[in-house]
Amino acid sequence: MDIITLSRCISTYLGQDLSSLQSDGSENAFIYFTGDIVQQSVSLAPEIAKAEEARYSEKKYKHIASVKRLTYLLNKNIKRLEKCNSNGKDYLPLLRAELKKFKQLQHTWTLSL
Repeated sequence: MDIITLSRCISTYLGQDLSSLQSDGSENAFIYFTGDIVQQSVSLAPEIAKAEEARYSEKKYKHIASVKRLTYLLNKNIKRLEKCNSNGKDYLPLLRAELKKFKQLQHTWTLSL
């Protein structure tokens, strides 16, 4: 839940900085990554629940793989946002730290299924 909350707050903060047009009239490409981190973080909880509820190991592993993929993509988009030109990028290490804790919990959780 902390990952969802942090990603939404960071996305809102970065979105305000990145929403203005650049000097050549184009939009900032980093604005899309802010939405991606929110979408990926929100998608984590349902996939975890589906893995917990699945009766067959094949379906469990499918949802576990989805959670791993989402955390990988989330981490990748955080790295991309760290390159943006905004004061909000200072908050990205907080999200990265939460994601690191989540990965450790994810490993233990995967072994328990």
